[in-house]
Amino acid sequence: MAVLAPLIALVYSVPRLSRWLARPYYLLSALLSAAFVLVRKLPPVCHSLPTQREDGNPCDFDWREVEILMFLSAIVMMKNRRSMFLMTCKPPLYMGPEYIKYFSDKTIDEELEQDKRVTWIVEFFANWSNDCQSFAPIYADLSLKYNCTGLNFGKVDVGRYTDVSTRYKVSISPLTKQLPTLILFQGGKEVMRRPQIDKKGRAVSWTFSEENVIREFNLNELYQRAKKLSKAGDNIPEEHPVAPVPTAVPDEESKKDK
Repeated sequence: MAVLAPLIALVYSVPRLSRWLARPYYLLSALLSAAFVLVRKLPPVCHSLPTQREDGNPCDFDWREVEILMFLSAIVMMKNRRSMFLMTCKPPLYMGPEYIKYFSDKTIDEELEQDKRVTWIVEFFANWSNDCQSFAPIYADLSLKYNCTGLNFGKVDVGRYTDVSTRYKVSISPLTKQLPTLILFQGGKEVMRRPQIDKKGRAVSWTFSEENVIREFNLNELYQRAKKLSKAGDNIPEEHPVAPVPTAVPDEESKKDK
């Protein structure tokens, strides 16, 4: 059983591992993580390295190197448990096609209030967040599929415009895990957001996948409604926004969230 369990886990993770290997920055990360160990252990390269070991063996770790490796491993695991013992590189910033309008602290309010018939989905992100960088291509793909005259996608960097995070109550602290945050605006007002926030100000666990965003924000219905409004033209009077059907709220959330 002790042998079968790791083998089953390895077979199960093969598809994910193949996608992982297809990205060059992950390969670079693995090489950088293993570079010092290879140099220290691989003769004849290790014979030219200095050492503080009592036996004078240059092809093995001394006490100082062991302490440094343990300290770095502890920092990596505290920052991100998924990293385990690999000192991973950050994924590169997404540079692909998208239909997304980028807001600043001075333009976000004006854009949301400009035409109240337009529905906005706005992502509050920070460039230093790994979760935001991982979600960037998914959000860009959604904008390419669903963006139209009456349904727009926007982004605002709350790591740069901290007053926007305060105004829209999005914490940028890594401990709260509120980044990224998606907020749906209809009629210039917030209708819903993901992830939701519990009583302690921490984000309720929610997966930022394309399927979850489409389902939770009811993008198909919003898209069809927005297309009808855009075809009708400017002669149709403003209608009251219709919010997506909310999902069940976890018990630990506050009354305000409910």
